[in-house]
Amino acid sequence: MLKGAIHIHSTYSDGEFTLPELRALFVAEGCSFVCMTDHAEWFDERSLAAYIAECAALSDNTFRFLHGLEYECEQRMHILGYGAEKLASTQDPQQVIQHIDAQKAISVIAHPKDAFFSWIETFQTLPAGIEAWNSKYDSRYAPRAGTFALLQKLQQRKPEMLAFYGQDLHWKKQFHQLFVQLDCESNAPAQVLNALRHGEYSGIKDNLALPSSGKLAENLLAEFERQHRKSDRMRNVFKSGKKALDRMGIKVPASVKAKLRGIF
Repeated sequence: MLKGAIHIHSTYSDGEFTLPELRALFVAEGCSFVCMTDHAEWFDERSLAAYIAECAALSDNTFRFLHGLEYECEQRMHILGYGAEKLASTQDPQQVIQHIDAQKAISVIAHPKDAFFSWIETFQTLPAGIEAWNSKYDSRYAPRAGTFALLQKLQQRKPEMLAFYGQDLHWKKQFHQLFVQLDCESNAPAQVLNALRHGEYSGIKDNLALPSSGKLAENLLAEFERQHRKSDRMRNVFKSGKKALDRMGIKVPASVKAKLRGIF
């Protein structure tokens, strides 16, 4: 069994961590791998090659970076490509999924907005999975029950679709204890991607283990919904306060922002 983290950003796009800092952070957490997903639109061919090369240079049998990209699509829908290494020439989400799949990478719709659910249901080309819990977008406390319901609907057409559990890590003070536990012994890229592709993993937070199928007991979904609504109310209070300060021309200190990122 291998412990790792997925959906991670570095200074190659809009993250605060360098790759060496990320390695130190996740090695200290007992991780054997991290799947990087820096934003594709930040790269040109030269910087992309440097990113892939540094991921490889910082990898060994004890810890490995798997490079990947996050593609921004129409209406700011984001699609992750675990193992992807080619920039896209389209923002059509279904064509981006095809572009990722053609690279033998793993396509995952990231933190789908509630407003996107009905749109996603119309897709003829479906991804390998949906990010069922994004601990930045959904909060560290609980995912949205509705995302699991969306996945179940899509699984009626594509039963092999999976639930992914990503951190979307950007900031140094951000919560980073949502992990993935793989059912494999080697952190070789092919084995890690194969385990992710075939659902041979669980999402792990504290004592909670969530299946790659995304099929959860109704009582757990109800508890997630309760916790998520509670954290969402708290977050909205802080957002309203920030907007009020912005209107008055008062900037929230960076230290306060960093502390709030650690809370949520």
